[in-house]
Amino acid sequence: MACSDELTLLMGINGTGAASYICNQISDVGHAIDNTYLLFSAYLVFAMQLGFAMLCAGSVRAKNTMNIMLTNVLDAAAGGLSYYLFGFAFAFGSPSNRFIGKHFFGLKKIPDSAYSYDYSFFLFQWAFAIAAAGITSGSIAERTQFPAYLIYSSFLTGFVYPVLSHWYWSGDGWAAAGASSGKSLLFKSGVIDFAGSGVVHMVGGIAGFWGAFIEGPRIGRFDHAGRTVALRGHSATLVVLGSFLLWFGWFGFNPGSFLTIFKSYGPSGSIHGQWSAVGRTAVTTTLAGCAAALTTLFGKRLQNGHWSVVDVCNGLLGGFAAITSGCSVVDPWAAIICGFVSAWILIGLNALATRFKYDDPLEAAQLHGGCGTWGILFTALFARKKYVNEVYPGHDNRPYGLFMGGGGRLLGAHIVAILVNIAWTSATMGPLFYVLNKLRLLRITAEDETQGMDFTRHGGFAYVYHDEDSTTQHLATFQLKSATSRVDSAATPEA
Repeated sequence: MACSDELTLLMGINGTGAASYICNQISDVGHAIDNTYLLFSAYLVFAMQLGFAMLCAGSVRAKNTMNIMLTNVLDAAAGGLSYYLFGFAFAFGSPSNRFIGKHFFGLKKIPDSAYSYDYSFFLFQWAFAIAAAGITSGSIAERTQFPAYLIYSSFLTGFVYPVLSHWYWSGDGWAAAGASSGKSLLFKSGVIDFAGSGVVHMVGGIAGFWGAFIEGPRIGRFDHAGRTVALRGHSATLVVLGSFLLWFGWFGFNPGSFLTIFKSYGPSGSIHGQWSAVGRTAVTTTLAGCAAALTTLFGKRLQNGHWSVVDVCNGLLGGFAAITSGCSVVDPWAAIICGFVSAWILIGLNALATRFKYDDPLEAAQLHGGCGTWGILFTALFARKKYVNEVYPGHDNRPYGLFMGGGGRLLGAHIVAILVNIAWTSATMGPLFYVLNKLRLLRITAEDETQGMDFTRHGGFAYVYHDEDSTTQHLATFQLKSATSRVDSAATPEA
């Protein structure tokens, strides 16, 4: 029964106008609450860019710090314009076909009441798009030319990522679990990728894999005999800072993907509503990360005998990447299983990367691509029927997790999604990196790579240990000593 009908019964027939007025006011308040919630979530997701920047900076050598931080800034800047001009329209430009959107270019006709699209929705989705680009930048760090970053970031956020997000998150998408009423669902279930284990993390990780694979390893990563040489990042402090900032931002990334919070799942006055589901999603996110961090801690201790804070941080993030798909539809105990398995997947993929001489300074392809893939499979195994029907209403007898008694239809849809994600990202980003490499726009010169891009490409270093006067004096003293040494050498006869 509608709100106005309920109030009319309570107030009598003469209270119809008053009932309508009160319900309209409640509706306006609900929209304001939902919009504020979405904006706050968008701010949290955008703050993850700072986390990416700190994580990347700490994971590279000091001589490339300015370079990697600049690329993170440009992911946001270039991604902002490309997503505004094209990306949002390709992703959510309804009405459209099931492959790609075709309205709202340059945010034309936004806000749109028919599809409830407002500026806050664009901001939230843009923050997601640049997160995918940030993942890729980690894989190709320390050896990539600056123009290549601008080209791939604009292409990824303006076309590759938006098309994929249209398939899974738009009401018109062919694989969307939340497809508009009356539209058929893939295997009668659609793909439950709630916050983007596949859409964001797999895309960023696979794109990064192709970039790093085509570029090849960094100079010195493997010696002439093929043995591994550790090129360690210069600051574990920045890695930990970045990881905590990403953890904080993930509370906007996953719970924020509900988009609204002012929605009840039960009778009036019930505690069961979207607000409760938001809280549960934050809990599952946290537990998956915690389980992955602890598993990595002991797993790496057994492997190499060290308690490594950097490895623990990567394991933590791998758990978050994995739970992102099913965070809203699984129980907290299942999230612990998700994190536990994701840690071993990351450890195993890193071992394979070393064996095949694949070089990824931030383990981004292994972490986001590998753990994101596991997250898609995990959701198809552990999604609970009650939560699936609450989060994705409107379709009767929807399949749910295989291990929860829901049959194999959801698993089938998710296997299709994994294969499609790999194929689409590889078919678009692989050729792009290949062409850039052929045009000599991808990799820097060996001289630049050896000296470090901060000095050769960015006019200085990220860290200044002396002021300008003392540096000049030190240089003059060094030159004087060198000159004196050459004079003495010339004056000394050979034995």
